[in-house]
Amino acid sequence: MTHPDVRRVVIVGAGHGGANVAALLRQHGYDGTITLVGDETVWPYQRPPLSKDYLKGAMSDDDLLIKPKDFYAEQRIDIRFGDGVQVVDTSARTVTLGGGEVIGYDALVIATGAAARQLPVDGADLEGVHYLRNHDDALRLGNATVPGARLVIVGGGYVGLEVAASARHLGAAAVVLEREDRALARVAGADLAGFLAGYHAERGTRICTSADVVRLDGDEAGKVTAVVLADGTRHECDAVLVGVGAIARTEIAEAAGIACDGGVLVDEQGLTSVAGVYAVGDVTRRPLDHFPGRHRLESIPSAVEQAKQVVGHILGEAARPHEVPWFWSDQYDLKIKIAGLVGFADRAVLRGDPASGKFAVFHLSGDAVVAVETVNSAPEFMVAKKLIASSAHVDAAQLADPSVSLRDLVS
Repeated sequence: MTHPDVRRVVIVGAGHGGANVAALLRQHGYDGTITLVGDETVWPYQRPPLSKDYLKGAMSDDDLLIKPKDFYAEQRIDIRFGDGVQVVDTSARTVTLGGGEVIGYDALVIATGAAARQLPVDGADLEGVHYLRNHDDALRLGNATVPGARLVIVGGGYVGLEVAASARHLGAAAVVLEREDRALARVAGADLAGFLAGYHAERGTRICTSADVVRLDGDEAGKVTAVVLADGTRHECDAVLVGVGAIARTEIAEAAGIACDGGVLVDEQGLTSVAGVYAVGDVTRRPLDHFPGRHRLESIPSAVEQAKQVVGHILGEAARPHEVPWFWSDQYDLKIKIAGLVGFADRAVLRGDPASGKFAVFHLSGDAVVAVETVNSAPEFMVAKKLIASSAHVDAAQLADPSVSLRDLVS
């Protein structure tokens, strides 16, 4: 099936969002042309394992692939890897690649993702300073994370903690420097953050909070040797990972006159401010059911859900309800899953004992569940997603009582 007005789809960006748009179009019977453009030379791959199993050497390059290499030819998806889009002309409905090739489209999907936020201090350009956004970054970081190496991680977010766990697994020393007064200050509740900080400390990772990095020092050869804090503390090192957030890659969209504000602005089905142009994934700021405003989610489930919405619109289907946003992280033997948005809560309810390594923190706004953070607790995660999706009101005392079945809380 092909919408009569959409014979040519061009997808800019070959990460999870872009690759899933291409695959889902064929899965749902689209028989027009599909061109998938990526600026990396490697086949579309999963990014979450870069800080975990891939960094530890437990996954190969083939394991990392989103789809097998022969999938794209079998599905008649025209690929352009290593030659990214430089210009989008929304009037002519064309894109121009770096090598000069011009490709026309009826529907354009922008899936350019996000770039690592740079560390704005002297010495940030020294050899041995790493960021982790792509496959090549992971290879370089892996080469530096060897037994006995001293790794300093600037930024105590999820990526920083995941890399710290991987580094300890590989026999390297890890120090995490966080500018805020606790790890995960912007993305997690205090209960989960405190538990994870203690778990890492027990396994040899130093987490230093209220740590304001002012410069990086290097040797005569230009290689990083220390991270220096505002109070004069020096952390000697062999390598540095900077993990201080990411910025949406909106340059192409902005140059094309597409509305952006901290990301490409899209509606419920991924439509931008320009007709025929969609956007998905980390580059977007999108609306969500149950949460007012627009949100930029760095989340594979969000990118895949948006891909489904975009494909549905291209094929002329009605909009689907939004999925509850969710995220995950693996650290040591901990399976961490989060649903909803913690920032919309006004109180937290703990269910289970963190000392057991298995618990959940429910986040409520009034009596309504708006988020959950779980550690090795898949049932609590699944129930909480249903509670959030249904805007259910719960009794906090029952929620905290492990003897009360969670099934009884779901109407």
